[in-house]
Amino acid sequence: MSQLLSPMGPKNDIVGHIFDIQAYSVHDGPGCRTLVFLRGCPLRCEWCANPEGLEIRNRNLYRVTKCINRKYGCERCIEACPHQAITVCPDGEIPLNIDWSKCQKCTTLECTKVCLVEAMIPCGRDITVAELMRILNRDRHFWAGNGGVTFSGGEPMVQKEFLLAALKACQEVYIHTAIETSGHLPTETYLEVMKHVDFAFNDVKHMDPVKHKAKTGVSNELILKNIAALANSNWPGRLVLRSPVIEDFNDTEENMLAIADFMHKIGLTEFNLLPFHRLGDSKWKQCGMEYPYSFYEATPPEIMEKLQKILLGQGINCYIGSETPF
Repeated sequence: MSQLLSPMGPKNDIVGHIFDIQAYSVHDGPGCRTLVFLRGCPLRCEWCANPEGLEIRNRNLYRVTKCINRKYGCERCIEACPHQAITVCPDGEIPLNIDWSKCQKCTTLECTKVCLVEAMIPCGRDITVAELMRILNRDRHFWAGNGGVTFSGGEPMVQKEFLLAALKACQEVYIHTAIETSGHLPTETYLEVMKHVDFAFNDVKHMDPVKHKAKTGVSNELILKNIAALANSNWPGRLVLRSPVIEDFNDTEENMLAIADFMHKIGLTEFNLLPFHRLGDSKWKQCGMEYPYSFYEATPPEIMEKLQKILLGQGINCYIGSETPF
């Protein structure tokens, strides 16, 4: 059985760059799933919950609460850093100053190798398709009937070669495949990847291209083009559009009506509204970045219900949050 679940071939040697793998996820596609986070993303959403996955490169994170520099005078990371990027901060709450521009040049992450308390940690690791398949083979016994693997990020399609190899390997052993994507990829890449996907969440952050670019760094034109191309193809999978609800950005009746109009034109019927949360706040700090949404509160239930009602009134099957009937 183990040989059946581990197809052989050169494609299994392809290396992917991940920042996490989570088992027993029940919010990222049908059933219980294994969630694989790939590094790299073409968007720069100001509310991003996974800033550690924005870049493909290996990088370090600094977890201030674990640092023992103040208490014990530890300077192991300072001494190990080949780029002199770390210095002691005598004042303020943060024990160490980090010049993150210098960290961008680093490929060896020496600071993470010498830290005794995991205050400095590497963000993710490299993995081959064969290694990933061994993990999925282990996990599949806990998925039950309708589970599988979901590729997320970052933007998983940025690593096209690895993703395609992994998806094809999953298909060979009958693992249900799902993806969470921004849709901001070349149309050829998007459609090629989707051929090997059974279920897809595709984000639609805003229907206005100017407003979309202001908060994500890119226009929505390519995203909408790709969604329409997929909807008008013979793709047999299930496509659910979704959007995080961001205060003073996309939480308007006008935007909901525009979403409904777009979906009607291309024949889609399912939309998922996700309430805003600040779970990415600490990770932004660990990446040495300031989180623009630190002071925003979680989206009130009444706002979520109001927006849902608008979409339902337009004939769109709209679900709230991650407790969805998928």
